[in-house]
Amino acid sequence: MHDRIEHSTMIAQRHSPLAPALLGAALITALLTSTPATAWDGLVEKQVFELDEYTTVSGDTIAPVRIGWEAYGTLNEEKDNVILITHFFSGTSHAAGRYAEDDAAPGYWDAIIGPGKPLDTDEYYIIASDTLVNLNVHDPNVTTTGPATPNPETGEPWGTDFPLVTIRDFVEVQKALLESQGIEQLHAVMGPSMGALQAYEWASTYPERVERLIPVIGGGVADPWLLATLSAWAAPIRLDANWNEGDYYDSEPPLDGLREALKLVTLNANHWLWANETFDRSWADEDADPTRELDARYAIEQTLDDIAAARAELADANHLLYLVKANQSFIAGHGGSLEEGLARIEAPTLILYSENDLVFAPEGVRQTAELIEDGGADVELVTLEGKRGHLDGILAIDQAGERIRAFLAE
Repeated sequence: MHDRIEHSTMIAQRHSPLAPALLGAALITALLTSTPATAWDGLVEKQVFELDEYTTVSGDTIAPVRIGWEAYGTLNEEKDNVILITHFFSGTSHAAGRYAEDDAAPGYWDAIIGPGKPLDTDEYYIIASDTLVNLNVHDPNVTTTGPATPNPETGEPWGTDFPLVTIRDFVEVQKALLESQGIEQLHAVMGPSMGALQAYEWASTYPERVERLIPVIGGGVADPWLLATLSAWAAPIRLDANWNEGDYYDSEPPLDGLREALKLVTLNANHWLWANETFDRSWADEDADPTRELDARYAIEQTLDDIAAARAELADANHLLYLVKANQSFIAGHGGSLEEGLARIEAPTLILYSENDLVFAPEGVRQTAELIEDGGADVELVTLEGKRGHLDGILAIDQAGERIRAFLAE
C-alpha cells in the first residue's frame, strides 16, 4: 500500500444479538424548495420517478421504467448540496427516517443521517432510490421495474423476457432521476455493498459530477470469490421446480428456493464470530433432539430460517437472480480493465471496510484503494470493527461517523 493511503482503525461497539432480525424488519420525501427549511423531523415520504422508456447499456429498451425514491433535507438554490445514497443487494432506498411515527425500525443508516448527524440534513440534501430489479418488489414502500412488473406489450409480468441489467444501468436511471430535479453535481456518493459498486461506477463513469466518494464494504470488481458466492445464492431458486425457468407468475412461486437463497444471503453477510457468540448448541425445540431426529433443528438453523421466511414474503425469485447477474458482471467503469476503470476516478475517496468481511475479500478492497490512488486520487481506508463481518458496514457505520463528517466538509 502506498504511503498516501492512511489506514485508520475505529473502536468497536457492541450490538444486540437480535440485530439481524431487526435488520430484516427494517427492510420489511422532502419537498424540493430553495428556501430555508426547519430541521427534518424524521418522517419520510416515498415518491416515484418514471421514464417513458430506458435503453440499457446493452441496447435493450424497457418502457416504462418506474423507481421509488426518498430524500432527507432540503435542496439548496445552487443544487450543490446533494449526497446520493446507493443501497445494498437486499436493501431499498429507505436509508433513514420512518414512514410513520409508529414504524418499528428506521432506515438502515439512520444512525448517520439526520439533523446534526454526520450526513446532516440541516446542511445536505440526501437522496436515495430503489434500483431496477429491486429484490423487495412486494414491499408496499418499494417501486421498481423488473421481471415481476407488467410488460405493457403483453399485460403480463415480464418474467425472464426482462432484459439483463447492470450496475451501470442502476447508475444511469439514478442520473435521470437527479437530472429531473436539476441536479448535475454530487457533493458525495455513498453506499454499502452493492451500493459501493454503484458508488464506484458513478465516480468512474462521471468523474466530473462526483466530488467525493465513500464506498462501504465493497470492492471495485466482482472477484472470483464473489462470483461463486453469488452463484450459491442463486442455486436454490434454480433447483426449485416451481421456478419453471422463471415462468411462475400465474402459478405457485418458488418460495422454498427463495427462502433458502435468502438464508445463504443472511449467513454470508454475517461472520462466525457473531454466530458462535450469539448461539450455543441449543435445540430449536427443547423436545426435539437433533442428534436423534432427522427433522429436528438447532436454534441457529431455526433463526436463519425465520429471518429468510420473513424476507421472502417481500421478495421475488427472478429479481434475486437478476441482481445476482448485475453484481457478477460488475467491474468499475463497465469495461475490460479494472485498472482503467478505477484510474478514471478523480474524487477524494474514503473507503470503509471490515477485515471480517466474508462477501468482499479485504485484500480486494485494499487493492481497489491502491488502484484508485495509482490514478491520482487521494484515498483513505478506514476499518469498521465488529463481529458481524459484512453487516458491520450497516450496523457499525456510526463508528466512522466523525470521519465521514470531516470528509464531507473537506
